[in-house]
Amino acid sequence: MKTKQRMAADGIDVLLVTDPANMNYLSGYDAWSFYVHQLLIVMIDEEQPYWIGRGLDANAARHTSWLDEDHILPYADHYVQSTIRHPMDFVSDFLKERKRDKQVIAMELDAYYFTAKSYLKLANNLLDSKFKDGTNLVNWIRIIKSDQEIAYIKKAAQISEKAMGVAYEALNEGVRESDVVAEISHAQISGTEEFGGDYPSIVPLIPTGEKTSACHLTWTDDVFKAGDPVIIELSGCYQRYHSPLARTAVVGSPSEEMRHLGDVVVEGVNSALDVVKPGITCEEVELAWRNSIERNGIKKESRIGYSVGLNYPPDWGEHTASLRPGDRTVLEPNMTFHMIPTIDIGHAGMEISESFRVTETGFEKLNNFPQELYVKPNIRLA
Repeated sequence: MKTKQRMAADGIDVLLVTDPANMNYLSGYDAWSFYVHQLLIVMIDEEQPYWIGRGLDANAARHTSWLDEDHILPYADHYVQSTIRHPMDFVSDFLKERKRDKQVIAMELDAYYFTAKSYLKLANNLLDSKFKDGTNLVNWIRIIKSDQEIAYIKKAAQISEKAMGVAYEALNEGVRESDVVAEISHAQISGTEEFGGDYPSIVPLIPTGEKTSACHLTWTDDVFKAGDPVIIELSGCYQRYHSPLARTAVVGSPSEEMRHLGDVVVEGVNSALDVVKPGITCEEVELAWRNSIERNGIKKESRIGYSVGLNYPPDWGEHTASLRPGDRTVLEPNMTFHMIPTIDIGHAGMEISESFRVTETGFEKLNNFPQELYVKPNIRLA
């Protein structure tokens, strides 16, 4: 197992995995239970990891994971949100029983669902252990997808295309933002005629008007007005795998500035995609984008993309490679990225993104959707 090989290389005997995506990747476990403490314990010299979680969720482990009964260890409900005891007390006792408390134990210290209290409990209970940071150890293994994972991502991409098409159809002057998002969400979950969708790790993002300069805003119950630019960022999700897609639309007639900005972003995205192939680095991809937009008099400082795939709320990114200066990660076949070069010009913003797979010779766009600034009503598409 690649995880154990990485553990051995890093001198780790026991790995505590609290990232829900990594738990899924290693065991198949899939439930909305990450609001309470749960984890997998991977021991370098044992074949199966151990699932530890709330007693109410043990049956979810039996239904979704490949673990046998001896490796599903529920804790009693009096550990849940208690001021007297903590689930990491249960974990510590288990590690002591297995005589692992004098070994090197790694934790995902920067994972969303590993709390400061969890660390303090483990540190106070396991005084003879040596702790290491195991953040992103499994994430870096996940960065290269299997053929089955690619198939899941491509299904997610089909749902993304459907949801974006629904968004374009629903968008119009006088329509509430919340009503457009309701249509998007329905499309995301209903999926296609062949397969349904899962809940995505991020809700639809739909900043409007001057708020398009703040790309991570969600919706309100305001109505769209003539001339409003609208950023739509969403993703289909299938078996927890994502293929994000972002586009910018204008209700009515776009300004010349917005038309120009759309052209600049499309040119820049395609310039960056054109250099994608195995052996090139993330920073070289970003450089191709930067060179393109700077020829058009625009500068952008933040990253333009990130690895993407299997995940749970609050993020569909994998927290590994980023398309930005200084990231020398070398692209390999079956890495998947979301290239989303957001441009903010103060009073407005623009997003036109592409998710892509690195192939043996270049790249494959995962989403098949018109790459342009969309105007509603769109006479050309009517």
